[in-house]
Amino acid sequence: GKARYITNLDLCKGYWQVPLDPSCKEYTAFQIPGMGLFHYTVLPFGLHGAPATFQRLMDIILKDCSKCAAAYLDDVVIYSESWEDHLRHLKTVLAKIQSAGLTLNVNKCAWAQKEVKYLGYLVGHGQIKPQVEKVKAIQSIPRPKTRKQVRSFLGLVGWYRRFIPHFSTLAAPLTELTKKSNSKVRWNDDCELAFQSLKKQICRAPVLQSPDFPKPFVVQVDASNVGLGAVLAQGRAGEEKPVLFLSKKLFDREKRYSTVEKEGLAIKWAVDSLTYYLLGREFILQTDHRPLLWMQSKQHQNARIMRWCLALQPYQFTIQHCPGKKNLIADYLSRLPEMC
Repeated sequence: GKARYITNLDLCKGYWQVPLDPSCKEYTAFQIPGMGLFHYTVLPFGLHGAPATFQRLMDIILKDCSKCAAAYLDDVVIYSESWEDHLRHLKTVLAKIQSAGLTLNVNKCAWAQKEVKYLGYLVGHGQIKPQVEKVKAIQSIPRPKTRKQVRSFLGLVGWYRRFIPHFSTLAAPLTELTKKSNSKVRWNDDCELAFQSLKKQICRAPVLQSPDFPKPFVVQVDASNVGLGAVLAQGRAGEEKPVLFLSKKLFDREKRYSTVEKEGLAIKWAVDSLTYYLLGREFILQTDHRPLLWMQSKQHQNARIMRWCLALQPYQFTIQHCPGKKNLIADYLSRLPEMC
């Protein structure tokens, strides 16, 4: 959010710093031909429960530092608004790591930076951006020729899906190629357009703003014939900045919904997906489908929409009609299906 100083710590071979209980060691046994059986004495990489176990350990170590530090497995990030606070936070977190008997890989740590690379992103100045060197590599990717290559490409760009409005809709032609019913990759103009559009979108290096929870949120939703899209934003009217993008491909049964049901589904899905941000706070929900303005009145004979209305009762929001020409993001989302 407002952090001016960020330190990223990397634990040296994190899993191997966790000793195994004697009763568990035999379950890690493996055989080396001609040498016999061996087993691990520390937590090995690749063990089914290893990630959850290590994450639980880090959560316990940093439980009193939740306001200034967080950990994802062996990557620890410490953030502060002032230099004095950062020094104090560093001292506290390092002491806890030391008392737990863990060691750092100093060469991979980044100390008191304005921006740091964290979990594949560039984080700092209240913004989250893709790492430049990673998105540049996407520009040189050749056209996939096999179903496996298509999956690999979708997995690569999917890591940055939160930066791409309506990602699922845009990627729909390529997703169709990965179905088992398609024995061969039948590349057509829609696939080529989706392929080039995804590469272009990810290489634009868009910026997401960190959420400022004391300020109100705006949720912009849209539905098309193939997918749903939503934007969580904050800021003054007409100057909203995106916090994150969401997208979802419609199931075949959902594609048969009426227009008003698809738009209603977009609202229900978006609010559910953003529960962490929205529950307990008043927010504005914007849609370009004017008939949904009555949704909060819960006066409708459509049973499906009525169920969605009841499910949204815990939330406090106001629905606004926002024509596409007055809302660039919503307008862009609504036109994406035509592009692919």
